[in-house]
Amino acid sequence: MSSIDHEKQSFIDSDILSAPMNAKSKYVLVIHGGAGTMNRRDATPEQRIAYHTALRQALFAGYDVLRDGGEALDAVAAAVSTMEDNPLFNAGKGAVFNNEGKTELETSIMLSKPPVAYGYIPKTRRGLSITLLTRAKNPSKLVRALYLHPELVPHPMISGMTAEDLGAGLGVELVDPSYFYTEKRWREHRRGLGLPEEPLPFPEDGGEIPVPLDQLPTGTVGAVALDVRGCIATLTSTGGRTNKLVGRIGDTPIMGAGFWAEEWTNGRWFFKPKPKAVGISGTGDGDYFIRLNTAATLTHRMKLKKESLKKASKNVVEAIQRENGIGGLISLDIDGNVSTPLNSSGMYRGLIRQNGKPKTAIFDDERLE
Repeated sequence: MSSIDHEKQSFIDSDILSAPMNAKSKYVLVIHGGAGTMNRRDATPEQRIAYHTALRQALFAGYDVLRDGGEALDAVAAAVSTMEDNPLFNAGKGAVFNNEGKTELETSIMLSKPPVAYGYIPKTRRGLSITLLTRAKNPSKLVRALYLHPELVPHPMISGMTAEDLGAGLGVELVDPSYFYTEKRWREHRRGLGLPEEPLPFPEDGGEIPVPLDQLPTGTVGAVALDVRGCIATLTSTGGRTNKLVGRIGDTPIMGAGFWAEEWTNGRWFFKPKPKAVGISGTGDGDYFIRLNTAATLTHRMKLKKESLKKASKNVVEAIQRENGIGGLISLDIDGNVSTPLNSSGMYRGLIRQNGKPKTAIFDDERLE
């Protein structure tokens, strides 16, 4: 974990975008593809185009669901699975290796309230997380499938072979662990341990994918969506930290640390209070998100201190920075307001609203344009 130079890397809240207060049946999708130390000076035009294109593809995948009146649950699964299939990101096909040269994937999903289209889901089933996956081609599809089957997995968290075998019974695709191999991530893994990069364990992958901007990444991919029924869903997926210990569990599958979604009301008994809700997905050095319980703390600041989405999001990312942690997050409230604060040099991020115009950004001083 690299420490942050507080003089050179001040906190930046990259974008706060407010939706019209009188908008009805609004829907919004915000995504991230990981936060870390991206060097603008070394970024090639090819790299930038590749990331912006990948982010837009994920945005459109989720937008198509929301535009047709679909559930936030299904929108975030569509967006995240698109990024899992792209080796540019530290999730699915692009996941990093642990210190034994293997991939152990993690994912989670959480909703502010049960999805209407799946009326059998009890209110107490807030979410589900899965860790230590080695065969699930798309962890996001696995966690969605198991969330929708509480009779199979009544718990809020499960791991490994049990989760994958249950998912296979529901039609979720499993692959040989060699599927997750990419030459660029393998070379990063070996360099990080000071070991020879060759011979390669599998044939070269062709090298058609640009070199990732974030070297030795710790980030994740994630999406938060608001659908026309006012439900907010968040889904996060990751390969974890490069060269992590075997069996290490990060913030992605820990409720309250790397993700959260909740609905609540603040009002008097003699009138019907307007519901409030928020969804959060974090990215960066997950150990700090765990220690500070970042996602739940953001929500509690909004609920108990009545802070705005902007202020609460800014405060929790600043708290990570004070501990010398690198990271960022995406957050979305029931009014359609979005915040994407980060304390690092970059975070792949994107936003799409009802007009269907995708906005993407990479570096800390960029707005979602």
